[in-house]
Amino acid sequence: MMRLDQYDNSWYHPGPKWKIALWYAVSIAFFRTAIPYPSRLKAFVLRMFGAKIGRGVIIKPSVIIKYPWKLTIGDHTWIGEQVWIDNLDHVTIGNHCCISQGAMLLCGNHNYKKPTFDLMIKPIVLEDGVWIGARCLVGPGVTAKEGAVLQANAHAFHPLDKDVVLGLEEPKNKGTRKPQ
Repeated sequence: MMRLDQYDNSWYHPGPKWKIALWYAVSIAFFRTAIPYPSRLKAFVLRMFGAKIGRGVIIKPSVIIKYPWKLTIGDHTWIGEQVWIDNLDHVTIGNHCCISQGAMLLCGNHNYKKPTFDLMIKPIVLEDGVWIGARCLVGPGVTAKEGAVLQANAHAFHPLDKDVVLGLEEPKNKGTRKPQ
């Protein structure tokens, strides 16, 4: 049985409180909005908060990024509408990746086996050419190797091998992408 009155994550310090508060206000104005600000402006703002952002990154409206100083995005990557990057730990997204609308990258979870419901965090790594489909969920500690695809509405809680296709509908080629 959970004892939430005993929950304690005081060990977790994602950054100075002033920085978190300032980021929250800026993210409401520029990211958590339907206003289609230019991606170059959004990349500049993320860099100002410590994110490492490559060239040609596209960031659509209504994106939630928890802590930009824990975010690295490579060149020519797309972040779709309503993506939630809940980066309690570091998230690394490679070059030429696509994170489709409504996808969630979640670096944290809770230990349901302990009554204190302890917070557990692990980084997420998406290597070059990864596609995370619409409304997908990528859990803590996942590494998606180069070219991996997570089909729409699928979930990944374990590593994804190179060029694997994982989803609700298994493709006819038994989990690997057809050569192009």
